[in-house]
Parts: sequence; C-alpha cells; structure tokens
Amino acid sequence: MIKWAKRVSQKFVNAFRGFYIVLKEEKSLWVHLFTTIVVIIFGVVFNLNLIEWSLIVFAIGLVIGFELLNTAIEYLVDIVSFEYSVKAKKVKDVAATATLVATLTAVAIGLLVFIPAIINFSAGAEPASNAISFMIGNIYV
Repeated sequence: MIKWAKRVSQKFVNAFRGFYIVLKEEKSLWVHLFTTIVVIIFGVVFNLNLIEWSLIVFAIGLVIGFELLNTAIEYLVDIVSFEYSVKAKKVKDVAATATLVATLTAVAIGLLVFIPAIINFSAGAEPASNAISFMIGNIYV
C-alpha cells in the first residue's frame, strides 16, 4: 500500500513539475490563466448557476489542457526533428490548430453564458437571472 501511495504521489509531483515548466517557458499559458481569472470574476459578478459554472469550468479545462498538450507535442517534435522539416511544421501547426479550436469553443461557451447574463444585468434584472432560463424563456415565448 505504501509503495502504491508513493507511486501515485510521484505522478502528481511529475505533473506539477510539468505545469511549472510550461508556466516558466510558455507565454501563451499566461494569457489563458489571465483570461481564466477574468472569467471567474465575471462569473462571480453575474452570479452564475451550477450549470453555467460547469460549462465555464469545462471550457477553461479544455483550453488549458489543449495548450499543455500542444506544448508537449512541440517539445517532442523539437526532440525528434533536428533540422527544419515540413512534416514537423505540419505536426506543430495541427497541434496549434487543436488549441485554437478549443479556445474558440470556450469563447462560444462564454458568449452563450455571459451575453444573456449581461443583458439581464443591464435590464435591471437580478444577477441571479441566469443565462439558461433566459435562453429557455426566449425559446418558448
């Protein structure tokens, strides 16, 4: 049991070390983290409900996860490709595109959650009037 716990804890140590490396070396992750903080502040201000928070947390995890995966792919390509290669560039470009798709998906989720919340807020409605009920109300009205 103790060996198992040591192996599991070592995996967490390795994962946090990898996150630290990316934080130290990749500026794009800092942009994602700054955006995450802004989105969380907006979520608190607009009093998001559980479903909206779930969507936002999913979107944040999706983008940061893809950014980390993209970085790992770039590191791997740099290891195996010693000189410029069109194929290596394609691999890096496709990995970057995956991050872009995840980011655009997160933006769409953010717009779907926050636009109705902003409209309700500007109309003087309670912040607890959430985007889900706003959208459902518009569908059935």
